[in-house]
Amino acid sequence: MARTRSRYATDRGLITRMVTTMFLIGLLYVVLVGVLLAVLRGAWPIILVLTGGMFVAQFWFSDRIAAFSMGAREVSPAEAPELHGAIDRICALADMPKPRVAIAESDVPNAFATGRSQKSSLVCATTGLLRRLEPEELEGVLAHEMSHVAHRDVAVMTIASFLGVLAGIITRVALWGGFARNSRSNDPMGILILLIPLVSAVVYALSFLLTRVLSRYRELSADRTAALLTGRPSALASALTKVSGQMARIPTEDLRKAEPYNAFYFVPAFASKESIGRLLSTHPTLEQRLDQLARISADLSRP
Repeated sequence: MARTRSRYATDRGLITRMVTTMFLIGLLYVVLVGVLLAVLRGAWPIILVLTGGMFVAQFWFSDRIAAFSMGAREVSPAEAPELHGAIDRICALADMPKPRVAIAESDVPNAFATGRSQKSSLVCATTGLLRRLEPEELEGVLAHEMSHVAHRDVAVMTIASFLGVLAGIITRVALWGGFARNSRSNDPMGILILLIPLVSAVVYALSFLLTRVLSRYRELSADRTAALLTGRPSALASALTKVSGQMARIPTEDLRKAEPYNAFYFVPAFASKESIGRLLSTHPTLEQRLDQLARISADLSRP
């Protein structure tokens, strides 16, 4: 959890939640691997190599895979002077090293940050966002994204999501592999094998809920610390309102393409208002975010 200090306000609530989430995710991971080792005793070297290899791959490459999947293309200061200028100002305010800067060709107005650390981080804005926001609004959004980098919650979310991915894969393999069909009901080993998809499904559900709870809090934390850093909570509130309002005008097909990456985005992209994603959202509601920014604005305006 150690990180290079920046001028972003420390959020002890976020730190506590990250540590708690990592502990519980680790506990679930031990349970899942323990069940696999207990049931598939002869295959323990393969299990350890596969789970360990998947974890390393998820940690080291997930940010690059996510950036590639969302169409992020690194740009130079000459190609995107306004975007680089805004990030330079935030880096100076926060006393942080400059991340890599990218643009994604998409009309969905959004931004995201990836990276295991400040040195390996990347901040990306879509062309749709750049067209719609005023300079101070864009700066507020970018300050929000760089807060994720400063607090290392991007790395924590990457690690935390690994267990859900692993459990989901095991559940599918178990069901598609026909463990239930290949086991006889009166065979003790067959009954034990049935535990694999059941335990994996439970672990997947619990890890999914844990990461969603952490994700919603980290978005509120990023809003708060970005507003305090820039001293302009109203600009961030304006950007939130504008981006959320513009989502309804984006073609459904584009929103559906963006929806799988909602955990990374500044504002989630939902294909419909009735989407189940609103019940298990990666983000707090717009009203919660605006209420928090209004309180910060009131506090900053007091003599």
